[in-house]
Amino acid sequence: MSTSLPLLMVPGLICDARVFAAQMVAFDGAIAAGGHGAQRSLGAMAETILAAAPPRFALFGHSMGARVAIEMWRRAPARIDRLALVNTGTHSPRPGEAEKRHALLDLGRANGMAALVDAWMPPMFAPEHRDDPAITAPLRTMCIDQGVDAYAAQIAALLDRPEIDSLLPGIDVPTLVATGEHDGWAPPDQHAAIAARIPGARLRILPGAGHMLPAETPDAFNQAIRDWLAAPHSDGETR
Repeated sequence: MSTSLPLLMVPGLICDARVFAAQMVAFDGAIAAGGHGAQRSLGAMAETILAAAPPRFALFGHSMGARVAIEMWRRAPARIDRLALVNTGTHSPRPGEAEKRHALLDLGRANGMAALVDAWMPPMFAPEHRDDPAITAPLRTMCIDQGVDAYAAQIAALLDRPEIDSLLPGIDVPTLVATGEHDGWAPPDQHAAIAARIPGARLRILPGAGHMLPAETPDAFNQAIRDWLAAPHSDGETR
């Protein structure tokens, strides 16, 4: 890649570094933040990651992790050389969101984390990947490992998320906005709207993938990351 700065990757809801397994292999020196545990605010997640991060880095957030990445931008824009927002949204909670998340929490408390994950995870994948254990099994294990208490804390953070849409026009570094064509949770039109609000942002809709884009079509996604890492700043320089 054209920048010598490290690539810092932030996972989403009940995920950890394992969601970025293919990126850790592909990018020398990449750093994957661990799971968010029982932190109950996106701001606290952002501050925890910033405290352990290198002085300056390329930042990639997946799903809820992209919202955390924007909170990192809010707090420390001078440390972020470029930004990738993947399989995500910037909207405030919508009608019915809290009820759906709490229904899953109730399921997990009644029947265990595996039951919660088995109800929540399959729609995350493109239809052609839902019955492929090579893709789904490692991520299922990863999410079960997080536990019900982590899910409860992280959905509390999501439901109390701060407004971030107003930050988008002020992002002035090379920005990638990407999702899978089959992402029903964070669909392509949602990403097109995000990209339209960020000056110079590049929009990539990758075929054959759903919400777990980094693991579903890793070769195509890694190429999108390489292109983003090579993109010059608006002054024409790579840094």
